[in-house]
Amino acid sequence: MKLVRFQDGSRESYGVMTDAGIADVGELLQSHCPTLESALSLPGRVETAIKDAVVVDPESVVLLSPVTNPGKIVCVGLNYKSHIAETGRDTPDYPILFTRYPDSLVGSGAPLVRPKVSTNFDFEGELAFVIGKAGRHIGRAQALEHVAGYACFNDGSIRDYQRHTSQFLPGKSFYRSGSFGPYLVTADEAGPVEDMHLQTRLNGAVMQDTSVSDLLFGVEDLIVYLSKIWPLQTGDVIATGTTGGVGAFREPKLWMQPGDTIEVEISGLGVLSNTIIDE
Repeated sequence: MKLVRFQDGSRESYGVMTDAGIADVGELLQSHCPTLESALSLPGRVETAIKDAVVVDPESVVLLSPVTNPGKIVCVGLNYKSHIAETGRDTPDYPILFTRYPDSLVGSGAPLVRPKVSTNFDFEGELAFVIGKAGRHIGRAQALEHVAGYACFNDGSIRDYQRHTSQFLPGKSFYRSGSFGPYLVTADEAGPVEDMHLQTRLNGAVMQDTSVSDLLFGVEDLIVYLSKIWPLQTGDVIATGTTGGVGAFREPKLWMQPGDTIEVEISGLGVLSNTIIDE
């Protein structure tokens, strides 16, 4: 299933993207499952509700990031071999982790905001996954059982603020600087991660183009490692890192500008598309 969260006027709901449109299952399930993440642990109930749901035209609503208010948004740095090579950094022994906050993310179709304080606004196309089954100290053999689904992610980065200190956080969580979507594709439909292909395009020109199999720490590795640090909860979002080709390591450097369109496409997961505006 392709799960979406959307705004229809003043009303927020969630549903399943079908050939006919969005089956608004959130309207039917709101008493038991008021949010998409609350429904992730009951996928059978969502699937059953599709046949009775009102179908909404996707063009008439605003798509939101798939998870309403994740307890954790964990991002991984330097996790593609091509990106490690372009930075000149040593290959890390353990995942490099930082966090984002919910108000730093928008859905597909919404503008990304270049802040007043910087023009160094970079793109980072990534694969993200969402936890469906909570767990702690998860074994590798069971890791994928905890994945609800996968989505495209753009870890929009304010590079000068990122480098103010040795910690990445300041440049990685500016208001509405990143995006997530357009929908969450359930693990059974998405297929094996190693078969996915990621491409990032700026105004139609290909900036990043890679097989997701180039990840240094894969999905299972990350779940095993992260679940040692925190209990992973339903709705937690993990962004797996970007590949080579970011604007900061091009000559001349290439920053996103107001009026630009940035797209992240991953095979089977759709196209995450956003324009750029100034704050």
